[in-house]
Amino acid sequence: MAPRSGKKKTLRSGYTTGACAAAAAKAAVLCLLGRENPGSIEIPFPDGSRHSFALCRFGGNSPQLAMATVVKDAGDDPDVTNGAEIGAEVRWVAASTGERIVLVNGPGVGVVTKPGLPVAVGEPAINPVPRQMIRAAVAEALAAGELNDAALEVKIFVRDGEVLAKKTLNQRLGVIGGISILGTTGIVKPVSAQAWTDTIEASMRVARAAGLTEVLLSTGRTSEAAVQRKLHLPEEAQAMMGDYLLYALEAARRHGFAQIHLATMWAKLIKAALAVPQTHVRNGALETRQAADLLAQLGLDETTASTLRAANTAREIYERLKQLDRPDLVAAVCRRAQAQAESWSGLPVQVYLVTSEEGVVLHVAH
Repeated sequence: MAPRSGKKKTLRSGYTTGACAAAAAKAAVLCLLGRENPGSIEIPFPDGSRHSFALCRFGGNSPQLAMATVVKDAGDDPDVTNGAEIGAEVRWVAASTGERIVLVNGPGVGVVTKPGLPVAVGEPAINPVPRQMIRAAVAEALAAGELNDAALEVKIFVRDGEVLAKKTLNQRLGVIGGISILGTTGIVKPVSAQAWTDTIEASMRVARAAGLTEVLLSTGRTSEAAVQRKLHLPEEAQAMMGDYLLYALEAARRHGFAQIHLATMWAKLIKAALAVPQTHVRNGALETRQAADLLAQLGLDETTASTLRAANTAREIYERLKQLDRPDLVAAVCRRAQAQAESWSGLPVQVYLVTSEEGVVLHVAH
């Protein structure tokens, strides 16, 4: 086996759905104006840079209707929309609203149905920066042709967007019928925190707009579902935080919640008790020695703690505690995690420990 070089692979950035929609819209307008398929299209980005997109489809080429699409390349980011075909269909319409460019949603792009998001209820789920990018790209295309007194309708669509939306939190946030067209810079940074923190912020805005004072923060769908079966909170109260524990707790305070419910499994519970702010393994690797030291502080005898310091995983420690019939120590870890969460958030926190196998709540720290 060849020795490892020790160098980390450089992850490749990609483009947002908003950038892809803008590129497709500009190409569709050029098609409407009778231009030949250019093969690729260049558009401006919010920071003043320019980027080129290969066209997937380009057609219509009539005075009435034209369309174009691009395939989203999210780089090395694990995005559910990576590889999605994002397009725009454009046509001239009567200028009834005074707007020169009218944005509407087509198949696969959702509609906002709940307050609290950056877009008003009833509007296409196309966020503000993507709207600006689409308008800027379309304006460049219009500058290449003769103008008339009609308005231009730009219909953004996503092939199989309804299916892709089921893999997101869109329905919970009140985006129905497809995905959202997102992005604040046009660029997707691989495995970045922004997608998570944006989702946390959006979830909390929707919850507060619904008049809720309690929020359920969870590290994953299994823990969330288990606690929700116990609490029966409104759907809007659920906020998936993933590994962003400290960020989510501080966000709950900023958004004015009065109570936090924290749903997690054992490994991440231990990290919370150890005051690890970001619980992903790459950012807060759980040292079993630290976990054993914590258990010793909470009442585990030193002989047993010494054996647990050699454990491979947090799960192994938990299984050993079960064999020793020490639910008191498990409960003590829950209380320590609760105290840390309350210290970070400044709010009352209930902590729920959920099993990974059964998906049931084992312990609750009140």
